[in-house]
Amino acid sequence: MNNAKGIVFKYGDNVDTDVIIPARYLNSSDPAELATHCMEDIDTEFVKKVNKGDIIVATKNFGCGSSREHAPIAIKAAGVSCVIAETFARIFYRNAINIGLPIIECPEAAKAIEAGDTVEVDFNTGIITDITKGQSFQGQAFPEFMQKIIASEGLINYINNK
Repeated sequence: MNNAKGIVFKYGDNVDTDVIIPARYLNSSDPAELATHCMEDIDTEFVKKVNKGDIIVATKNFGCGSSREHAPIAIKAAGVSCVIAETFARIFYRNAINIGLPIIECPEAAKAIEAGDTVEVDFNTGIITDITKGQSFQGQAFPEFMQKIIASEGLINYINNK
């Protein structure tokens, strides 16, 4: 998978892991079950409206809070193809890559893109295109090893395939 394309769900600063997947659902580690509760405390309509390939855009410090891997798992299992933010919490960033969820930092794109826009991300170049507005932004391209982890659907699969 070298790119992502979908409709944007937009959020603000400090979206923490407790609103990405509320603690009351952490008794399950089943991705499909976690997906049914993804973002519900910040956006009750998210799971009803999200389609495979859609993209989450947020501003600063996305994924802050606890270090639980459940948060990126829930996002990926809900069908989200990429998360774009100004910045990510470090542990969320690492967990997302480890499970094969593409995430990309780009402050300009995170500020300009709006909910409902159609956006395409090229992981090879880091170029983010807001098709709705006809604007492009230069995000950080994924290093080749990270692209391989994402293509393998996560670090464990990547290692097992070697």
